[in-house]
Amino acid sequence: MAVAFPHTVMFDRVAGNLEQYMTLLSTRQKLVASNIANADTPGYKTKDIDFRSEFLSNLTEGESPNVIEPQGLAVKADGNNVNLDREARLLAENSMRFNIASNFARAQLHQIRSAISEGNSGS
Repeated sequence: MAVAFPHTVMFDRVAGNLEQYMTLLSTRQKLVASNIANADTPGYKTKDIDFRSEFLSNLTEGESPNVIEPQGLAVKADGNNVNLDREARLLAENSMRFNIASNFARAQLHQIRSAISEGNSGS
């Protein structure tokens, strides 16, 4: 039976939430890209996720977030409701969130490497 070291358990907990967060970012990125690609498709309805509620719902591995149609978007004469300004804002927001999450993961890995190095040098 494998022994779990405290830093491994801690990292697993943080990494699990970070993994879920980045999965949601990836899902949103795909939806926004699809919305932009379909900006001129008659009848196309904007798709998104409720980011906060999906993150708080603690999705299990392999479970997909709930895709929604955002309310309150202006509908064009052809039935399409994609707002390119909204989608550009979401792309920028998603990029910023991804950069922050990546930096956090990198910092966590650095801390773990340092702890392991310090533990090995004390032997």
